[in-house]
Amino acid sequence: MENMKYIFGPVPSRRLGSSLGISPIPRKVCNYSCIYCQLGRTDKMTGERKEFFKLEDILNEFKEYEKDLDRVDVITIVGEGEPTLYLRLGDLIKEVKKLTDKPIAVITNGALLHDKKVREELCEADIVLPSIDGYNEETSKKIDRPLGTIKFEEELQGLIDFSNEYKGQLFLEIMLIDGINSDKKSIESFKEILKKIKYDRVYLNTPVRPPAESYVKTVDRETMEYAVSELNGISIDMLSSGSFFSEIEDNYEAVLSIVRRHPMNQFEVESFINSREIKNVKEIFEKLENDEKINVINYKGIKTYRLK
Repeated sequence: MENMKYIFGPVPSRRLGSSLGISPIPRKVCNYSCIYCQLGRTDKMTGERKEFFKLEDILNEFKEYEKDLDRVDVITIVGEGEPTLYLRLGDLIKEVKKLTDKPIAVITNGALLHDKKVREELCEADIVLPSIDGYNEETSKKIDRPLGTIKFEEELQGLIDFSNEYKGQLFLEIMLIDGINSDKKSIESFKEILKKIKYDRVYLNTPVRPPAESYVKTVDRETMEYAVSELNGISIDMLSSGSFFSEIEDNYEAVLSIVRRHPMNQFEVESFINSREIKNVKEIFEKLENDEKINVINYKGIKTYRLK
């Protein structure tokens, strides 16, 4: 299980339970550069779909993991950028389905849903989780900072079309950011948009990990509760998450293997270390603090460890 390139986890997902991730695209390859992104700013903006990694290589790595799938609730195609940019996404979902009966989820920013081919490929998944952070061109540009070719109205129409075509579970996610899309007028605009979409759940989130831009502010509890009641949503912040897992024997490498894909805060690192009954907790933290590959970000008095 050393040096997995495409498969990571399982990681705890507050929406999906224990999730085994598949990342079919290189780090930070995306058609958005969201101001709240926990991976930092997108440095490889693209709208071109490609087979970034060979499908066979991803599947071979997945097969290595197969025997341990009993501890996993869901297989999540998520990537460290935008997974629908992977040209063979439909094939990837179909082939993984041949190898497991676990549900397959895809987390997407929804930017390519105007593309009929992308919608068809996503129809193969059991759960699709598109985000919708803006309710018009202006808010979308402010929050998601999409590639110039992406138009909000086309994207929204794509999501509406997909919601009518899709037979699986559709979970929407709205990232609420204080001062941008969380006031009462914004919530009202989201409410109007949601009426046009057929979905199973709407998750409401606010940036709890260090965002790409320092001016991004989380919403307070009162605002979140108002949004939850108005939009009949579920606050992700109010859901509890489980624990991280890695099969890598070396303790520090195990921590790194997760941080590479998924930034961890000090409590998550500590809980992960404790789950492995490691004695040298302090040593692991010291290594993280001094590792040149790791950014240590102090956000709201909590340290988060993220790959540079």
